[in-house]
Amino acid sequence: MTKLNQIIAVEKGVKSKSLQELARAQQAVQKAPLLSGISRTYQPKDEEGEQLPPESTRVQVKSEGVLREVAATLTRLFDVTATKDWANSVAKADVTVDGRALLRDVPVSYLLFLEKQLTELQAFIKKLPVLDAAETWTFDASTDVWRTEPVRTIRTKKVPFNHVKAEATEKHPAQVEVFFEDVAIGYWSTVKFSGSLPAQRVNELLERVEKLQNAVKFAREEANGAEVTDQSVGEAVFGYLFA
Repeated sequence: MTKLNQIIAVEKGVKSKSLQELARAQQAVQKAPLLSGISRTYQPKDEEGEQLPPESTRVQVKSEGVLREVAATLTRLFDVTATKDWANSVAKADVTVDGRALLRDVPVSYLLFLEKQLTELQAFIKKLPVLDAAETWTFDASTDVWRTEPVRTIRTKKVPFNHVKAEATEKHPAQVEVFFEDVAIGYWSTVKFSGSLPAQRVNELLERVEKLQNAVKFAREEANGAEVTDQSVGEAVFGYLFA
């Protein structure tokens, strides 16, 4: 018996062929000379007049025939697509992660939705900010953020000092040079805070997303392995349209 994944495999080819046939049919019925024909005979005015052979041009494209060809081509597409969509409405599978059914009886359409959303979520997680590996972080529950241990640094101030190069004399004042020296005047105690995530946490999230992605793909393949009932809707549709 035909399975859903087999129908999915042939649908694209059937659709492509149908569109090509429809395009050819449209071109054919738009060529007026192919739709036209003529037949004429010649009779001279008197018996001694010149005799000419009859002339005729056959109709090469018949619109009703084109309609029948289009109906036949599209009937196949309508039937294949109907078979797939009817099957998709009942094809279901469980999404199982680490041996546990996370979701049960999930229809194919929702599995496809999940695949797309998980891909976007994976891209989002990859861009999450990560804590600076150069620092040592601990989680502060009181502020709900990560923090470092206090780091003590010295605060300095430039203080001027006089250096006497030559003592004063009766004739000359003292020669004094002023220079500055950094002198400790206090201490900074710095604690850094961050709302980023540890690299381990980001890696765990990515691993979970990847596991769920694989589980969803497996479930979709399982659902697509369901047996289908061939649907015949094209004949009814075109039997009405082109009657």
